[in-house]
Amino acid sequence: MLGKYIQKKNRLSPAQFIVLGFAGIILLGALLLNLPIASQDGKSVGFINALFTSTSAVCVTGLVAVDTGTYWTTFGKVIIITLIQVGGLGFMSIATLFAMLIGKKIYLHQRLLIQEALNQYDLSGLVRLTRHILIGTFIIEGIGAIILSMVFIPEMGFLKGLGYGAFHSISAFCNAGFDLMGNFSSLTSYTENIVVNIVIMTLIILGGLGFSVMFDIIKKKNFSKLSLHSKIVIVMSSFLILSGFVLFFAMEYSNPKTLGNLSFKGKILGALFQSVTTRTAGFNTIDLAAMKDSSKFLTIIFMFIGGSPASTAGGIKTSTIGVLILAVITFIRGKEDVEAFGRRISYSVVNKSLGVIAIGLSVVIFMTITLSLTEIKFNFLDTLFESVSAFGTVGLSLAGSPNLSLIGKILIALSMFAGRVGALTILFALSNRKQKNLIKYPEDKVIVG
Repeated sequence: MLGKYIQKKNRLSPAQFIVLGFAGIILLGALLLNLPIASQDGKSVGFINALFTSTSAVCVTGLVAVDTGTYWTTFGKVIIITLIQVGGLGFMSIATLFAMLIGKKIYLHQRLLIQEALNQYDLSGLVRLTRHILIGTFIIEGIGAIILSMVFIPEMGFLKGLGYGAFHSISAFCNAGFDLMGNFSSLTSYTENIVVNIVIMTLIILGGLGFSVMFDIIKKKNFSKLSLHSKIVIVMSSFLILSGFVLFFAMEYSNPKTLGNLSFKGKILGALFQSVTTRTAGFNTIDLAAMKDSSKFLTIIFMFIGGSPASTAGGIKTSTIGVLILAVITFIRGKEDVEAFGRRISYSVVNKSLGVIAIGLSVVIFMTITLSLTEIKFNFLDTLFESVSAFGTVGLSLAGSPNLSLIGKILIALSMFAGRVGALTILFALSNRKQKNLIKYPEDKVIVG
């Protein structure tokens, strides 16, 4: 019986195994959060709410059905932050950690799974890369926790302040957006606190850059020596952060409900934090619902783009949009090859980028239309915002996730799952990609544009 199970498991493709693995962790988390011991009132939160919260944690999103800080007990909060850590690193990284701790050898099948999970091109050095990811993550989160604790301990006491520092450091680096501040307030009480703002933004940026890019920077130290992937990620990330800061600062500068009544320092920090957090982090230091429609729409665009590949962030990824921009520039210039920094990008990468964007838009459009039918109390912009936030695994919300109907929560949970695992990965898991195209049809012309 066991032999048949192992044979069946080994027949699963890496994409199928990852989809099932994430689903299994989410289900386990939901069962634990549904226990009465996880709730302050000693009553079960209800399976759908538990499933929604577990999905949001594993998919490092931050959308919540109940207030994290006041509803859950210490047991519930520990379960949530554990799910966030597993979801942020990826369950294959955690499995590799346990395998290394007990001295178990990592075989080819496991290496293929790690390759798929980390979105790497080859199998060489995967175990070493995983080890570096784990060590680097714990070091960065540890430093962040210590610095944040220095702010929280004087306000809350030693144990509570230390716990808050660790929780928010992990949540920020994993781009999760879960917070313990209570009453769905996120970090609005720290809008002008330089330490909290800088630390949280740094953790978000590092987590969203991607592990391969971070290690490439550490190893080569010179921009000109970096890989093409790292260069595109750094340029796109820098452009999005700076352009977002300028636009949010200009659009919300005089809005009394957001940046208007803050000091100049507060305006700078508020606009910069908003630019950083929109790309899948989920924290906020200003009232999102009070923003102008232009700022809300800009947030939607940034949430859809998200962070970078092989990171804790979601979205279609910075490199994807970067490749698309380069392809458009190539078309406008009338050139044949897509080029950047003296290197040529293959058309298979361009096609994959188009596929990722098309699938992402399809998921968002479907979810927005469906939610518009089920959540009649939400206006269209709120519905679109919620759909993109879920797919981009961001966690920001205008209308409030707790106000979703039962069907709405299920739809948003599915969107979070698709956004974290990757809609492309799910499609690969459902399809048979082993079939090769043995027939080539004659080429013909199609008029477009």
